[in-house]
Amino acid sequence: MYLVILTGNGVLIIASIFDSRLHTPMYFFLGNLSFLDICYTTSSVPSTLVSPISKKRNISFFGCAVQMFFGFAMGSTECLLLGMMAFDRYVAICNPLRYSIIMSKGVYVSMASVSWFSGGINSLVQTSLAMRLPFCGNNVINHFTCEVLAVLKLVCADISLNIITMVISNMAFLVLPLLVIFFSYMFILHTILRMNSATGRRKAFSTCSAHLTVVVIFYGTIFSMYAKPKSQDLTGEDKFQTADKIISLFYGVVTPMLNPIIYSLRNKDVKAAVMYIVKQKYVH
Repeated sequence: MYLVILTGNGVLIIASIFDSRLHTPMYFFLGNLSFLDICYTTSSVPSTLVSPISKKRNISFFGCAVQMFFGFAMGSTECLLLGMMAFDRYVAICNPLRYSIIMSKGVYVSMASVSWFSGGINSLVQTSLAMRLPFCGNNVINHFTCEVLAVLKLVCADISLNIITMVISNMAFLVLPLLVIFFSYMFILHTILRMNSATGRRKAFSTCSAHLTVVVIFYGTIFSMYAKPKSQDLTGEDKFQTADKIISLFYGVVTPMLNPIIYSLRNKDVKAAVMYIVKQKYVH
């Protein structure tokens, strides 16, 4: 699965860079999403793969903090990027004549930059608050990685501040982007239903279906991890631990693997760009 993630997302990045037909805001965001997925999985999957075949199954305090930071940063950034992509589709379908003006290069590059910067700051705050706390016992993390909720279970101090900041983070990075996605697609659906051309409706649905599929998979799993009551996760014996680990594995590995597959299968431009690049390499 890790090799599929590297290959699939790598191909999408190369295609979006070298094929001039894909030099549009939508494919710029898609390239960012692919790069993010590679970084996200690389921060945790290699160590998880080594662990079962190695006698060394521990991680340093600094290594745990770095892993936590990258995991949280990539997850936060992806939430914002998916919201930005929904807004891009809204402008393209509901206001096509002004699309090139509204979504100019300066605008969409700034949107992506804000997503990365905000995700990094959010992760820095969460990681700093978690790793400053005292840890008790044998410090065995009941998880595949140094995931923030799993690490907080080892803390022997008051974590009220962590819970408050995580609730604020959930509102900013889960709820707000989801509202942008929801209202964008409400306007898109209204516009599509008013189209007279059946071909136009099919084309509009086609450009949105891949993004919607990724949103449902990503938000469905990440909401089940971070938007449920924290008392289930951070106090006492947790009967949900196994389910949490499976969910974490799903949004940490399965979703990044599915993203390039979904976008390439549902998008003729991506398939054409990939075939063009392959032919160019074959000819040369």
